[in-house]
Amino acid sequence: MIFITVIFREEVPVMNNITLKPFLAMVRKEVADHVRSWRSIILLGIVALTCMGSLYTSLSNFTEAVSRSNAENDFFFLNLFTLSDGTLPSFIVFVSFLGPLLGISLGFDAINSEQNKGTLSRILAQPVPRDYLLNAKFVAGLAVVSIMFFTLSFLVLGTGLIALGIPPTAGEFIRMILYTIISIVYVSFWLNLSILFSVRFRQPATAALAGIAVWLFLTVFYPLIVNLVLKGIEPSEMATPRAVYIYQKLRFGLVQVMPGELFNEITSTLLVPSVRSIGPLTMEQLHGTIPGPLPVGQSLLIVWPQLTGLIALTLLCFVLSYLSFMRREIRSR
Repeated sequence: MIFITVIFREEVPVMNNITLKPFLAMVRKEVADHVRSWRSIILLGIVALTCMGSLYTSLSNFTEAVSRSNAENDFFFLNLFTLSDGTLPSFIVFVSFLGPLLGISLGFDAINSEQNKGTLSRILAQPVPRDYLLNAKFVAGLAVVSIMFFTLSFLVLGTGLIALGIPPTAGEFIRMILYTIISIVYVSFWLNLSILFSVRFRQPATAALAGIAVWLFLTVFYPLIVNLVLKGIEPSEMATPRAVYIYQKLRFGLVQVMPGELFNEITSTLLVPSVRSIGPLTMEQLHGTIPGPLPVGQSLLIVWPQLTGLIALTLLCFVLSYLSFMRREIRSR
């Protein structure tokens, strides 16, 4: 019995290592395809150039930011992400706008292109689990996005070190890392959504248009619909404070289904430590509050519901694409 137990304990890690080798090979192949693709190179270049342009505008107006930051416990480095002179949007605005396009471009042809080329049935005919293909597509896209955003964040950090000559504080560094991770989660939502459309639609052009349509609806048309609905029920000037508070809570709740709004609320709270609330407050809640920057933990507590909602939306898209792919009938051409 002891001999059998020893053999079993030695064989399990070997079998797990053998099983993971095909998956890692598929991930490396997908990452190489993304890196060598002109589509990905062009879009990654656009994101990098626009973010560097916003960084240049923030540095060119850094004198005013320094004088303003002296009253906010000297959060100099965080201004590199949020400061803008009006000619170009800030760093976080560019990421919020171009991040969805990056995620959609990395996943809209993940599955349907393999099927159109006739390679999907050949891959699934190999002695590997079926879900390895979908998981490898997602992990490869996530790896490309993670490398890019961490590179941009550390580039901003290095530029700030050269411009200021002083290192960031521990709180600033933690907030930068958290912002980078949340940006990756935000782009992962659009990556999972585009992979879902790639599983559902046979043509890559249809999947790409579906992803862009969802992005435009949530970014442009849904806020217009919400404003039209709220305009019809807007309280009058003689309304009670309770009615105005309920109206503001309704406005705040209707926009929480937008991933871009969730991302903006999270990043603005993390990168601006003086933000103490992101929703409407009553006079009783404001009574006794002392203005000032919050610790990192308190800022996370404020945006914890928004962060949970963004992660939940990302996981929901992944689960839907996973179930759809596992139940799909694959036929060779």
